[in-house]
Amino acid sequence: MEKEKKNGVLHVVMFPWLAMGHLIPFFHLSKLIAQKGHSVSFISTPRNILRLPKIPPHLSSLINLVSLPLPRLDNLPNDAESSTDVPYNKQQLLKRAFDMLELPLTDFLGSSESKPDWVIYDYASHWLPPVAARFDISRAFFSSFSAACLAYIGPPAPLINGQDFRTNAEDFTLVPEWVPFESDMAYRLHEIAKYLQRSSENESVTPDMVRFGFAINESEVVFIRSSDEFEPEWFNLLRELYGKGKPVVPIGFLPPQINEQVDEFDTNWVGINEWLDKQRVNSVIYIAVGTEATLSQEELTELALGLELSGAPFFWVLRNPPESTQSVFEMLPHGFVERVEGRGVVHLGWAPQVRILSHDSVGGFLTHCGWNSMIEGLGFGRVLILFPMVNDQGLNARLGNNKGLGVEIPRIAQDGSFTRDSVAKLVRLAMVEDSGESLRIRAKEMKGLFGDRNRNNQIADEFICFLEDNSPPRLTI
Repeated sequence: MEKEKKNGVLHVVMFPWLAMGHLIPFFHLSKLIAQKGHSVSFISTPRNILRLPKIPPHLSSLINLVSLPLPRLDNLPNDAESSTDVPYNKQQLLKRAFDMLELPLTDFLGSSESKPDWVIYDYASHWLPPVAARFDISRAFFSSFSAACLAYIGPPAPLINGQDFRTNAEDFTLVPEWVPFESDMAYRLHEIAKYLQRSSENESVTPDMVRFGFAINESEVVFIRSSDEFEPEWFNLLRELYGKGKPVVPIGFLPPQINEQVDEFDTNWVGINEWLDKQRVNSVIYIAVGTEATLSQEELTELALGLELSGAPFFWVLRNPPESTQSVFEMLPHGFVERVEGRGVVHLGWAPQVRILSHDSVGGFLTHCGWNSMIEGLGFGRVLILFPMVNDQGLNARLGNNKGLGVEIPRIAQDGSFTRDSVAKLVRLAMVEDSGESLRIRAKEMKGLFGDRNRNNQIADEFICFLEDNSPPRLTI
C-alpha cells in the first residue's frame, strides 16, 4: 500500500458566510484554484448561488456549484439567504439558520464521490473544522478581512475560553495590548455600539468573536486576502499571535475582472456608461455604502446635502432598506434630485460597481470601507473617502487612513453624527484641491499593488503550492 494524490488533482470545498462581501472573494478564489487544474465544490444556498457571476466556460467542468437549502426560522423572511436580505439587527438570526447547515454539509463531505482534500471555510462556520477532521480533510480558514483586522481580534484561545478582556463597548475603542507598535487600530464608540446591540438582541447565537476563535484555532492554515508587501507589520504580528505551528499565508488581493460583472450589452450598464462618458476624466465621485448597513434619515440628508455642496459630479448608488415600506428616494431632501440633475445621479438598486470604478471619469470612491470595496477602489487607483458603518469597516478605515489611501469623514465618536460641510470639504479635497494631490498620487501608486494581475498571480501561485504540498495523501492499494 502506498500514499499518493489522485492524478495530482485536488478536490477543494469552499464554504463562505452568507454575505456578498464573502461569497464573491470565495468565488474568485475558487476560480484561481480551478485555473490550476484542481476541482472545486462551491457550497452555498440556492439564491446565493444564483447571485454569483457566471463561471468562465473553460472552468465550468472544474467548479461544481452545490446548493444547500437554508433552514427556515420564525422572524426570518422566507426569501432571506444573505445579509443583503435582512436588516442589520436580524443578521444573528441568519447565523442561526446558517449553523443548521452543519448536518447537510456533513452529509456532503461524507458522501462525496471524490473525497475532498481541503475545506476552505469562513469565520462563521466555527463548527466545520471538527467535521472536516473527522473525515481526514485538511482545514483552512480563509479571511476575507485584512491582516490588521485579524490582528485586532487577537489570539484565538482567549476568544474561545471567554478570557477576552473586551466586555463592553469602551474596551473596543482601545488599541489591544498585544499590538507592540504605534497604532490607532480600534473602533470608534458608535461603530462598535451598533455591533454589540445587534449581538445582545440574540444572545442564544454563538458570538462572532467565539466563531473567529474556533475558526482560527482549529484550522491548519490561515489564508488572508492581502499581501505582506501592503501590511507587513500586521502579518508579522499575526504570525507571533498564532505561533509557528499555524502558517499565515497571503493570497493577494484577487483583483476583479471587469468582464465578469456585467454583459457589454446590459441595458443597465449602457445608460450608466453613457452618463460617465460625458464627464471629465477623474472628475466623478462614486458613492456606495454597501449592502448590510442602512443610512438613517439624518445620515442620508447630511450626505446628500454634502454632495450637493461639494459641486463635484457624482454617481450615488442607494438601495431600499430590507423590510421597509418607504422608498429611499422619499427620504432624500426635498428637491435634491432636481437640483443636482445633470451633475449627479442617484441610482436605486444594484449597480455594476467594478465597471463604474474602472471608468476613466471616476476619480474617487466614497465607501463604507468593506474590504472588498476598498480593494476594488484601490485596484483602479481611486482616492478613498472613508465612511465606515458596521462590522470590520471601522478598522479598515483606520488602516486606509494610516496607509495614506484616503481621508475619513470626521464623526462624533459617541453617536456617529457628521455634517454636510465636512462631506463637501473632503470631497473637494480628494477630487480637486491642490492639498489633496498627494492622496491622488498615492492612490495611483496603489493601483500597481492592488490591481496588477501579474503581481497578484505571483502571490496566488505560492498559495496554490501550499495547497498542493500540504494536502493529505490518499491511500491506494
